Amino acid sequence: MPTHVVLGAGPIGSGVARLLAASGDRVRVVTRSGSGPDHPAVERVAADASDAARLTALTTGAATLFNCAMPPYDRWPEMFPPLSDAAITAAERTGARYVLMGNLYGYGPVDGPLTDDLPAAPTSRKGRVRARMWLDALAAHEAGRLRATEIRGSDYLGRGAGSLYNLMVTDDILAGRPAAYPADLDAPHAWTYTGDAAATMVAAARTDEAFGRAWHVPSTSHAPARELTARLAELTGPPAPKLREMTDEEVALAGRADSIIAELPEILYLDRRPLVLNAEAAERVLGVRPTPLDQVLLEMAEGHRASP
Repeated sequence: MPTHVVLGAGPIGSGVARLLAASGDRVRVVTRSGSGPDHPAVERVAADASDAARLTALTTGAATLFNCAMPPYDRWPEMFPPLSDAAITAAERTGARYVLMGNLYGYGPVDGPLTDDLPAAPTSRKGRVRARMWLDALAAHEAGRLRATEIRGSDYLGRGAGSLYNLMVTDDILAGRPAAYPADLDAPHAWTYTGDAAATMVAAARTDEAFGRAWHVPSTSHAPARELTARLAELTGPPAPKLREMTDEEVALAGRADSIIAELPEILYLDRRPLVLNAEAAERVLGVRPTPLDQVLLEMAEGHRASP
């Protein structure tokens, strides 16, 4: 009965823990608060994951260390590096496989579909942080100090997903109110279901050839934001949604009062152009498939109504 360590208890970390526990494995979820799924096979531990010695002790004997931790969005440059360093150190010292949940920021602006073999070319502070986390893990992998892989998703959908769309659109649409979103509303856009991200992480951890490279989570949809919003309303019953494009000036103004919104301008290039994510490799090698969009939207709506 293998044991695995999961950093973070958000939708993806909790999803990873549940999948592993359902398969009969033991799971230790590490968060600052000691939160995590309530399951007989899941041990919840309150600890600072940026403490390398403590994390090493918690990871000793584990088959895999899954890094799904997510510091506050406006504190990535200060909080992610020590957390990443501690996770890499713990994996090196214990021999645990290291599976990192990443995103698309490290690519920078790209014309055309994003493939998982693109080089790092970040143009933002947060992009440089995310790129460095993977490049450090990859360097340790190539030096033979650990086995590492990174899973990359786009904007998240699903129950409790902490995405810009969920934060700025979902509640208003479900309540029948007009909403504004800082994106080209008619451009194709990759959407990642949090459950699919968790499934891809678990599949990679169990696939020897997954290590030493990155993988994209298969997208549940590439629907433009306007089309996605219309489908959400159609499935859940509110009147036809009134969604308009939020201008850069409005984003800047909102950012004066909200530290999270203030972080958006540097990465809005992802929403102002088509964003197509190629995940053929993950589907072929890891055997993962995207969850149907309607199922994801209904779950998301249920979650928002339960915890507005």
